Amino acid sequence: MTLTIIRDPETMRGTPVFHGTRVPVQNLFDYLEGGDTLDEFLQGFPTVSRALALEVLELAKELLLARA
Repeated sequence: MTLTIIRDPETMRGTPVFHGTRVPVQNLFDYLEGGDTLDEFLQGFPTVSRALALEVLELAKELLLARA
């Protein structure tokens, strides 16, 4: 199992990033909140795979629904 999100003080000062990249996870949510599509996000950040982005969204969904 691959870790989806990494938080390391040596990478982006500890900002949560997609595993294997320097792309902050927050960027995905900012794109979607701004009305962009997942495909637009992936075009802007080609180091993030579709599978990785979907894993993050699934994790966010699970955490949200667990609190409901």
